[in-house]
Amino acid sequence: MILADKIIRLRKKNGWSQEELANKLGVSRQAVSKWEAAQTVPDLNRILSLASLFSVTTDYLLKDEIENEEYTSENEEKTGRKVSLSEANEYLALRKSAALKIAVGTFLCAISPVLLILLGGISSLPETGAVNLSGNGAGITGLCVLLVTVVAAVVLFILAGSKSADYAFLEKEPFETEYGVEGMVKNFKKSFRAQYMRYNIIGICLCILSPIPLFISALSESELLAVAGVCVLIVLAGSGAAFFVNAGVRNASMERLLKEGEFSETRREKVRVKEGVSTVYWLAATAVYLAASFATGKWDRTWIIWAVSGIIYAVVINIVKLIIKDND
Repeated sequence: MILADKIIRLRKKNGWSQEELANKLGVSRQAVSKWEAAQTVPDLNRILSLASLFSVTTDYLLKDEIENEEYTSENEEKTGRKVSLSEANEYLALRKSAALKIAVGTFLCAISPVLLILLGGISSLPETGAVNLSGNGAGITGLCVLLVTVVAAVVLFILAGSKSADYAFLEKEPFETEYGVEGMVKNFKKSFRAQYMRYNIIGICLCILSPIPLFISALSESELLAVAGVCVLIVLAGSGAAFFVNAGVRNASMERLLKEGEFSETRREKVRVKEGVSTVYWLAATAVYLAASFATGKWDRTWIIWAVSGIIYAVVINIVKLIIKDND
């Protein structure tokens, strides 16, 4: 088997087009086409690149008498587990289902303090005969609803994670995909692109428009309307976040299988660092919120901690990115 046939065989086995192989090697598609047509022969550097890319020996590529692939020992360590077409389909289906659960859980977490804020605002109003709630009663009721809502969200997060537990190796171990998987996932990603953009646009619009009820309530001197404006703001922002999460989880599952974007080999460690920082940050923010709320008893006002935390979070993540980039 000549070199041209071996390149074709290895390229198709990995599910790559001529253009994709050319991009990985830093050459033109026409160059790959000429190699496969046996019109030209790759130079020595390209031969070494091909051997490294396909994880085969140079002897296999150069010696016509060697018919079967000779993989390097590095390939066995690097490749790890093979993901079949059926496994890829099942994984994408599970993540699609999980995306909805995670989105709903995110929404529940976002709106969990709404009743607490609303009851706190009502209890602080002068008694008008319409509603009569004590501060302690309002706080306890609102806090109970907050905790129940958060528990429901956590259950959804656990269910979403447990369903795809069999595919946890995709995040922790090196893996390769069998022939046809890459093409199938790319088709899924292409068909999902319109919905991905639509969900992100909706999320952006909801987040941008969320302060409008607060601005409208500010025109009135009613304290109750101001509190209601804050609650509507939180609901709209939470809805926007749910759209972001739903689209992001599904898109991430495809990028993970394709090893693109945040899940490429070069960026995998960076993602883990950012995820660790994010987890610690939001746990700390939650602790500060609860401590401040219990200490002051002003649950209708301490919600501002979340808004400030969101702004600081953006700064922290960008600093982390700069540190990672500097270390690289």
